[in-house]
Order: sequence, then structure tokens, then C-alpha cells
Amino acid sequence: MKKIGFLSFGHWSPSPYSEVRTASDALLQSVDLAVAAEEVGADGAYFRVHHFANQLASPFPLLAAAGAKTSRIELGTGVIDMRYENPLYMAEDAGAADLIAGGRLQLGISRGSPEQVIDGWRYFGYQPADGEDHATMARQHTDVLLEVLKGEGFAQPNPRPMFPNPPGLLRVEPHSPGLRDRIWWGAASDATARWAAEKGMHLMSSTLKADETGEPFHVQQRKQIEAFREAWKEAGHEREPRVSVSRSIMPITTDVDRQYFGHEGDSQDQVGQIEADLRAIFGRTYAAEPDQLVEQLAGDEAIAAADTLLLTVPNQLGVEYNAHILESVILHVAPGLGWR
Repeated sequence: MKKIGFLSFGHWSPSPYSEVRTASDALLQSVDLAVAAEEVGADGAYFRVHHFANQLASPFPLLAAAGAKTSRIELGTGVIDMRYENPLYMAEDAGAADLIAGGRLQLGISRGSPEQVIDGWRYFGYQPADGEDHATMARQHTDVLLEVLKGEGFAQPNPRPMFPNPPGLLRVEPHSPGLRDRIWWGAASDATARWAAEKGMHLMSSTLKADETGEPFHVQQRKQIEAFREAWKEAGHEREPRVSVSRSIMPITTDVDRQYFGHEGDSQDQVGQIEADLRAIFGRTYAAEPDQLVEQLAGDEAIAAADTLLLTVPNQLGVEYNAHILESVILHVAPGLGWR
């Protein structure tokens, strides 16, 4: 059995060809897609976070709204850029959203990817300390968040408070028990995957990773997963680790599917330089009729190694069409691979 969810970047565009013209459309349709995903039997609704872009950015109002409209599926992010985050305020928002959702949040966080503006976190009031870089700052914010989510008191109470305090030091409220165990790290390299395991965070591996060996994408990603699980075991965590991978999978079952994605059938891995010091490998798109997809996906070593598969969806094609993609994977592809 494998959990299957979707991952949406939440793009919007005023283009006449887009079903998502405004930020309001993107947010409301994201909630509707989470509801539709639950109805067709999917297991998760995950949302990407980007700043200074016509894409989803502030995740917690969206997660809370989706949590109030659904009852079963996991709700998560893939990923929140910790360079931009106040970890205490984030703990409050996350705790509230998780309580509204009944403890279903699965929060993916990370150092983040190249953004729309130069050093965008500076506009949010953050900058690395002298001698440190933005990646170190992201990890420091993460350490604070993980500590706060434990729910232990750390703040000295006012001796003359407006309202009575419980005894002892105070914690951030609202606190949602168990949320600390549902934090995932989006890792691009094997080293960061091992670091995430040491911290007791689950692994979220996307459609790209650092090209560290020159091998096919799915092979490098499978080795990253193995490194993560070995580090988790060495750290001695009592919980079971989880691993998600993201893929673009487009079953072609209708003429409309063929019109949109028929040209993607020959897709291959790609390599590119996304930062000055980061050569990345991007995974292929899978687009074919279901029986062909079953054969192709059976050879994807990273999907086989993961317990959760996140399907990247073309959200600008609208809720109905994206629900159709999810249902096609669940009904026509997953059973042939033993995922259902």
C-alpha cells in the first residue's frame, strides 16, 4: 500500500486559457481540490509555498480551510521556506491549523529554493548572522520550531497577568500534540537527507535533487532514501520514518488528456544549474496510457522505496480536470503496481 496525494504550486494567471485567474481563485480552488481528492480516494493534499510570485504563499489559512472542509486526507506543504519564517509565530499558526484539521497536518519545510527576488527573506526582516549563510539561518529557524512544537514551557510568566496563568513556564499556544512528529524536510542532497533523519524529521524528496553521481534521477533519489533511512536507524528514533517523492504522472485515458499531455511521452531526465553551486537533475514526466504507465513506473526505484507519492498537478486546468487526473491514477494505475 502506498499513500497517494497531490502537490499543487497554486499558480494563477490572467491568461484566457487559465481556469485560475486570481489569487482568490487559486486559494478557493485549492480547497475544492482537497475536497475532490478526498472524494476520489486520494490520501493527501499538499501545497507549495513561494513568495513574491503568483502562486500560493501563506499556507496556514489554506490548510485550516481545507481541514474544515475535509475529514480524512492528510494536509501538508511541500515546502515552507524556513528562511522567511518566525518559528514561534509559525508554531502558533501550525498548531491552530492542525487542531482545526483534527491532527492531519504533515508539514514539509526546507531551506527553500531560488525565489523571485534577491534575498527575499531580508524583506521579511531576517538576515544571516555575521559569518553565516542563509542555509544556516534556515536550519536555526528549524531548530527553534522543532523545540517549540514539543509543547514544553520556556517563557517566564508575568507576575501580574491579565488572565490567570498555569504554574511554571509558559509555551506557545495553541499547542497541537503530535505535530512535532509530523514535520518533513525537503532535501536536495544526500547529506541534508541524513541531517533530517538525525533531527527526527521525515524525508520529502521532490522532482529534482542535487546531481551527485550522474546516475538516472530515480536511482539517485533511491540512494538518498536509503541514506536517510540508515541515518534514522543510527539516530535511534522509536517512530517509523516516512518518505515522500513527487512525480508528474499523467494517465492518458481521454482525447483531452492526449491533447494536453500526449507530447510528454518521450520525456527524459534533465540536468541544469539552478544555483551557482548546485547542479540539479530533474525527473521526467510520465505520460502514457495506464498499462504503459504501470510498466514504466514499475522501474522507478525511488517510487518503490517511498511510502508516499505526491502527484504534481497542473492546477490552472481547474479542479474538475485535476480531480480526473487523480482518479485516473488511483483507479487505473495504482492497482497494477500494488499501491491499492
